[in-house]
Amino acid sequence: MQVLHQIPRLYDPNIIIGYEKSDDAAVYKLSDDLAVVQTVDYFTPIVDDPYTFGSIAGANAISDIYAMGAKPIMGLNIAGFPVGKLPIDVLVQILQGGSDKAKEAGITIAGGHTIDDNEPKYGMVITGLVHPDKIIKNSSAKPGDVLVLTKPIGTGIITTAMKEDIAEAESAEMAIKVMSKLNKSSAEVMIKVGVNACTDVTGFGLLGHLYEMVSGSGVGAEISFEKIPLIEGVLKLADDLIIPAGTIRNHEYLNDHIIWNDISYEQQMILCDAQTSGGLLISVSEEKSDELVRSLQESNSLASAIIGRITSDHIGIIKVNS
Repeated sequence: MQVLHQIPRLYDPNIIIGYEKSDDAAVYKLSDDLAVVQTVDYFTPIVDDPYTFGSIAGANAISDIYAMGAKPIMGLNIAGFPVGKLPIDVLVQILQGGSDKAKEAGITIAGGHTIDDNEPKYGMVITGLVHPDKIIKNSSAKPGDVLVLTKPIGTGIITTAMKEDIAEAESAEMAIKVMSKLNKSSAEVMIKVGVNACTDVTGFGLLGHLYEMVSGSGVGAEISFEKIPLIEGVLKLADDLIIPAGTIRNHEYLNDHIIWNDISYEQQMILCDAQTSGGLLISVSEEKSDELVRSLQESNSLASAIIGRITSDHIGIIKVNS
């Protein structure tokens, strides 16, 4: 994203959301009542099983469309694969996992592109539709809003432990469940209730994506660590310093934008942990917060936790309390 800001942008009045405020997807206005939403995401395997990897990558890519309050309609595969080094059936399983996740979301994979690469990589381009007046941005949070999180965090630390074969079975199973679950039902609830802002929690971690929200909205935020849902086992792994490199980079980047109030280094790392296919982080008016939480619970969301609120002071700063 920093690189894109160094490149002159060609102006198009129909691009109503680009990369300026780090939103989850780009939005192009087709008419007064229709806009197309588009996103792309792909990465290297984070689990050993090819089918599960494909499923997680698919859920992760589609999530950006849900975060914008849009409806996904079509996907394109993007894959890199070491031809001749791994059996082609591995690629078939990856693509099948992505296809089944797309089917669960109600969309079709219409094609894609694969290249010969030294390491497997997989993801999708996802296209969605939304009314131009009903887009949910990450930069429209308002002072007094309540912050709600729809999935527990900790997948980055746990998948790192899985790679080192030291993750507890229950933690690994829950991490896979979290990453594989679509944000579809949570997004449907969010749209029905009506919220002010939303983003999904992925590679920049909970605090990284919250920072994008507060800096883009011209507000501050205050959250409480004890209210944040965690995947079981992540605290112990953090205490053992099982920390992925991306999480450490997130912490280094964010540190000047955070006020830590009695938060240990290990807890800080969890809040900065680089997630894959995380939940929605929603900013909703206090009057609607109870309805949102109740509806999320009824929709079997993995979490429906009020973790803090948006403030009018300390613009662009997040206060983290114990």
